Amino acid sequence: MTEEYKYEYFNVSFPAEYVAHVEINRPEKLNAFVEQMWLNLSTIFRRLSPDPSVRSIILTGAGDRAFTAGLDVQAASQGTLGRPSADPARAANSLRRHIHEFQQCVTDVEKCEKPVIAVLHGISFGLALDLSLACDIRLSTTSTRFSVKEVDIGLAADIGTLSRLPKAVGNSSWVKEICLTARIFGGEEAQSVGLVSGVYGDKSEAVQEALKIASVIASKSPVATMGTKELLNYSRDHSVADGLNYTAIWNAAMVQTQDVKDAMLSGLQKRKPTFSKL
Repeated sequence: MTEEYKYEYFNVSFPAEYVAHVEINRPEKLNAFVEQMWLNLSTIFRRLSPDPSVRSIILTGAGDRAFTAGLDVQAASQGTLGRPSADPARAANSLRRHIHEFQQCVTDVEKCEKPVIAVLHGISFGLALDLSLACDIRLSTTSTRFSVKEVDIGLAADIGTLSRLPKAVGNSSWVKEICLTARIFGGEEAQSVGLVSGVYGDKSEAVQEALKIASVIASKSPVATMGTKELLNYSRDHSVADGLNYTAIWNAAMVQTQDVKDAMLSGLQKRKPTFSKL
């Protein structure tokens, strides 16, 4: 299966049954993103999403120095951002399209049917927050260094952090402080506001914990985990009434599955259930 997921700047492996591991692989540049990377990231997650052999996904960065240092600013300045135009309207329209495309690539992680666990380690700046906030579970290490770095390069973050972070932590004062100052903060502070759900001694320990969580998720009904992710994300962006209504419509179809019967029967028989591929 690994041979089917060969993409530049990424390693994709399958460390446990139904678990995929996506590793950002540009460690010599602190896993900083160039355009081909976010295009490949999108392709990988759009392929993993319907893959019946995948039920949960881990996302990490190669090496010990960084999950990702963010956008490769030098490469960006030589690309779309650095192209001169005599017409401000046309330049603005080109940038708008470019930003939307970049946003969509990160949103493809959020839209992936399978739960995604991000392990943030080392330098986790800028795009690291955009990307991890599109994931479902975030883990950190004691030495992780976070920063919403964009104001330090003269712009407002535009790939997802400013939209997702306030909903992820529920503390608008803290969100505005770290976004307006670009100050660096660590794993313990990230956990204290709910940005991450666990902090571990080093990358290896955090990845092992992510694999444990991913394996537990992969052992559940894929119908149930897909539905749970879908309903949580929908309800985050809608009223309680809308969430309840969508849940009723969703489950009107999705409870009509053999998985419910198998799960109930296994509980009565005190055995581990086995679920068919989705």
